[in-house]
Amino acid sequence: MTDAAPDMPDLLAEEERRRWLRFVEAVLFASTEPVDETVLRQRVPEPIDLQSILAELAETYAERGVTLVRNGTRWAFRTAPDLGGMLRTEQAVRRKLSRAAVETLAIIAYHQPVTRAEVEEIRGVALSKGTLDTLLEAGWIRPRGRRETPGRPLQWGTSAAFLDHFGLGDIKELPGLDDLKAMGLLDKRSGLTSIAMQQDDLLEEPEEQAEQLDFLPDDGVGDE
Repeated sequence: MTDAAPDMPDLLAEEERRRWLRFVEAVLFASTEPVDETVLRQRVPEPIDLQSILAELAETYAERGVTLVRNGTRWAFRTAPDLGGMLRTEQAVRRKLSRAAVETLAIIAYHQPVTRAEVEEIRGVALSKGTLDTLLEAGWIRPRGRRETPGRPLQWGTSAAFLDHFGLGDIKELPGLDDLKAMGLLDKRSGLTSIAMQQDDLLEEPEEQAEQLDFLPDDGVGDE
């Protein structure tokens, strides 16, 4: 007992130091930004050697998943550099379609197969190339061959992914004009009322033309 008594002050001092080491560790861990040494010094009493505490923490975390990094006079916990690649993840970002893209998709869905010129005629404005590219990238439209008219323009139609996304078993399950009006989804501009039509309004054409004209309204638009 007599031999241990002189060491008590040292033991108490070491216990106090360990307590402040844990405090500094907690401050750095909880901070969303690097912490400057001056800020730590203001919170840690002067008798405690702050530099030795930071050095010990840096050594302790040197081989762990997070490391204590010093940048100038600021300190912060960071992911170990060799683990960065393992933690990287990819996440699909969902983008909203523009109004032009939504209108174009609706026209293609109800009038397919339809050419770019026909889409522009129905919308009443020119169609930017990026609009079709966006729908094509989303996988909702696909080329449907070329129209056998001068210039042989490319025709567009919806894809299987379009049906799957909107929960349709068949393109004929698209809502009609009255359904869209009841849901408040139909634009009030008269030029766009030709986008949708009732099933009773679908043209009855010869079988060889059914694929092309099955969803075209009787609006006088020809194949030119």
